[in-house]
Amino acid sequence: VKELELRTIKSHINPHFIFNALNGIRALIDENPGRARNAITELSNILRSSMQTEQLEFVPFEKELSTVKDYLALEHLRFDERLRVEYQIGPDTLDRPIPPMMLQTLVENAIKHGISKEVNGGAIRIFSLMQEGYHQVTVQNSGRLNGKDNGDGFGLSSTRNRLYLLFGGKSNFDIRQINGNMVEARISIPV
Repeated sequence: VKELELRTIKSHINPHFIFNALNGIRALIDENPGRARNAITELSNILRSSMQTEQLEFVPFEKELSTVKDYLALEHLRFDERLRVEYQIGPDTLDRPIPPMMLQTLVENAIKHGISKEVNGGAIRIFSLMQEGYHQVTVQNSGRLNGKDNGDGFGLSSTRNRLYLLFGGKSNFDIRQINGNMVEARISIPV
């Protein structure tokens, strides 16, 4: 049952992202063919990574981060200067195991519920640090937390469920409003 639940949760890829990416690539074909080719490669990398990790419970954080960087490069097609991305990645976290597509889910959620709702866009900050016996992965995004974004949606509830199924009560996930117009989602995975 645990394995079936994990497979069901992991198999969820947002089809709207794929359609948006394809439409963005289509728009680039005439105006910037080189960028269109790169975008096709980035989309291919995301889909390949998703299929390769379907059977895995964990992947190295570096692999997950690479997939997220491809995803964010594609989202730049849609948002252009409205999307700013910052990273603070501890080198000692790159080989740490993380459930596949978990960071991707948090970043996709940050785009959907944060950046896309901001007229002037905003920032996404991704942190990965070792702290007090935990690998802490944090995604911050411009925007406001509202009732339906605090854990009731598929992405956030699947994150909670996966962590519980994999680690029991030893892991933690929370999402909260910080600094007025910034939302923070944080995963703590025991080392």
